[in-house]
Amino acid sequence: MAHHHPEIIPREKLNFGLDRDIPQYWLGGDPFKTRFCDAMSTIFPEGERYFISCVRDFRDQVSDPQLKQEIKDFIRQEGQHGIIHSQFNEHLKVQGIDVDKLEGITRWFLFDVLRKYVPKKHTLAATAACEHLTAILAEALFERKDMMGSADPRMFAMYAWHAMEEMEHKAVAFDVMQKVAKVGYLRRVWTQLEVTVSFNIQILLFTNFMLKSDGFSVGQRLKQFAKGLWWVYGPKGLFTGSLGAYLKYFKPGFHPWQEGEMRSYRLWLEAFNRSGDPVEAGRVVYAAAA
Repeated sequence: MAHHHPEIIPREKLNFGLDRDIPQYWLGGDPFKTRFCDAMSTIFPEGERYFISCVRDFRDQVSDPQLKQEIKDFIRQEGQHGIIHSQFNEHLKVQGIDVDKLEGITRWFLFDVLRKYVPKKHTLAATAACEHLTAILAEALFERKDMMGSADPRMFAMYAWHAMEEMEHKAVAFDVMQKVAKVGYLRRVWTQLEVTVSFNIQILLFTNFMLKSDGFSVGQRLKQFAKGLWWVYGPKGLFTGSLGAYLKYFKPGFHPWQEGEMRSYRLWLEAFNRSGDPVEAGRVVYAAAA
């Protein structure tokens, strides 16, 4: 079955104004929500490098010219994501967050454990699972104003750009997994369960580490987590609000492009193509969010 989807367009040398003053708690002044997103940012540079490596393992076996080009564009997009998040992570270092330690933990787990001891088919399947997870999180963050609506416009724009490009290439690792690596159904769904558990645990541990670095006591952090976990896992939370889209991954015959584009994608694309400014494109997405 052919799946029609937008063109994967690597966008480079973008300026989000990250060299200017970004508030410490840039997401509505909320320490938990901000540090939860910041925790993701510390994972992205090594995570994107890992995804690229896992797809590259099978690139030489690809014969389809279209998929070859999509892999090339996927690598360029993911590489750029890592660069931009590394730029932002420099701000976290200035705030006293030991980003090098967090990135070192991520690098050790992904490259010294998984890449060394886990079969390449399995790490590719995990990459495809991560791509599905990030695609549905992107939709949750930017289709609903209650998620990121109170963010600093520059940070909103950075995450919106990342989200739109994740949507563009959300099926590349999946197609390599199915068409080239011939990964079966059981491995596909098992790795999604692995990724879901490990990603959530890592983000929450890193969030706690950052809040502790900010000087919050154990009691203060418990209160922040009690409130913040509702934002993440409540009935309409960041993760649970997308449960239906998440569970479709477990359906035999699933393909990421069965879901199509998220509603705000065309708005973002038109605004970016018109202005060349990712911050302006982010403003358009913000204005359209429900």
